[in-house]
Amino acid sequence: MTVTGVQLQEYLAGLDYPVSREDLVRWGQENGASTEMLQMLRALPAEHFDDPAELSEALNTLA
Repeated sequence: MTVTGVQLQEYLAGLDYPVSREDLVRWGQENGASTEMLQMLRALPAEHFDDPAELSEALNTLA
C-alpha cells in the first residue's frame, strides 16, 4: 500500500502546531502508524512545521 499525502494529513489531523519532524514520527509511533507512513514522516525535508499548510507542502514534495 502506498501512503498518499492526503491519507497522511487525515491521519495526522488534530496535531497541535508548531510540530517538529521528530514529534510527528513519535506521534505516529504512539498512534499505530504503518511502517510506510513512519518512513514518509522521517523523509520530510523540513525539521519543523508551523501549521498544517507547511506540513502539506512538505508532504507534496515527497510525491
